[in-house]
Amino acid sequence: MSQPFNFKRRLMMAAMAAAAVAAPLGNLAHAEDPIRIGYTMSRTGPYAGGAQVSQEPNYVLWAEQVNAAGGLSVKGQKRKVELIAYDDRSEIETAVRTYQKLMGSDKVDLILPPWGSAMNFAVAPLANRFGYPFVAPTALSRKLIDMKLPYFFSLLQQPDKMMTSLADMLAANQVKTVAIVYMDDLFGLENVAALREALKAKNIEIVEDKSYPLGVKDLSPVLKSIKDKNPDAFIGITYPPDTLLVSSQSREIEFNPKFFYVSVGTAFPLYKQRIGDNTEGVMGMGSWNAKVSPGAKAYFDAHVASAGKEPDRWASGHAWAGLEIIEQTVDAVGLDRKAMRDYIAKNEFDTILGKIRFEGGENASIPGTVGQWQGSEFEVVWPQDRATAKPIIPKPNWK
Repeated sequence: MSQPFNFKRRLMMAAMAAAAVAAPLGNLAHAEDPIRIGYTMSRTGPYAGGAQVSQEPNYVLWAEQVNAAGGLSVKGQKRKVELIAYDDRSEIETAVRTYQKLMGSDKVDLILPPWGSAMNFAVAPLANRFGYPFVAPTALSRKLIDMKLPYFFSLLQQPDKMMTSLADMLAANQVKTVAIVYMDDLFGLENVAALREALKAKNIEIVEDKSYPLGVKDLSPVLKSIKDKNPDAFIGITYPPDTLLVSSQSREIEFNPKFFYVSVGTAFPLYKQRIGDNTEGVMGMGSWNAKVSPGAKAYFDAHVASAGKEPDRWASGHAWAGLEIIEQTVDAVGLDRKAMRDYIAKNEFDTILGKIRFEGGENASIPGTVGQWQGSEFEVVWPQDRATAKPIIPKPNWK
């Protein structure tokens, strides 16, 4: 994709601009050094599709906005930020080695997390060992929460919350049978385990339960088998390429259950572009849109202006909220990372998603949610007290 080169160029320009602010007076030079913030991101490989939608555009936009405003406020002194970023190539070992260098020998001031549950599962313990606050927008892992890493803070709703919310919505709409396909990795395994428990609690029968490997190219045989079982609902615990694959192949075989839910990527603008009018009524993971707050609308518009595309309606909002939390924390306590960790753990933050506070490293403010494409917007449809629209039931037929 064309994005990585563009990001490299913009990151280099940001770094040059930050370096240019060094003061000529020796006693001010340290205070005016840029704040060096390191991270890796998947610009190539299978994780790139999600990373280049949900995370890196937000990191770049935030750095540009912060520097345009004079920098982060550190004990009353404005300091520019310099992003030091690398392509981890969707390789966990590459990410771990790079973060170890950033925090160990390079001694960057702060770090930002990589994309995805598996990457975060590998890097978060390392960040904890080096004592770097790790505010993660795309780590969806109860196992990671249960590790109780003091420096780790997860913004996404965890599998138990997301899948319980989904099961609650299905039960409220008299769903009796469900078919499931899921990615055979940490994300898929944790979510499907939580989903099974949530469906069992609601006495919803699972008529099919199939895993598939990363990089799968054809799921039509599984989908045809599921179609023959005629479930009330289909649930795919999917990554972006698989989300598109399952949707397009379901349309091809005219598999159109009452509820059709696919996971990561459903809330991406790319999904709307690829699936077109057939997105209507499709459900998936999502928890915000530009309607949820005035700040969300301002962020949405700025993202479009900066990246030339809309943010996704799921983890993009969490990525931006995490950056807001970092900014508020630095303003309050400076760059002492232990003080930052304590401040994040003990305080509530104003973000585009609303108030956010953490309990045991977990976002305790935002419940599990279900989103649905309705016209040109991915609406929050469950739970009812957070919904931006009522759900469309049943899903309209594929066109």
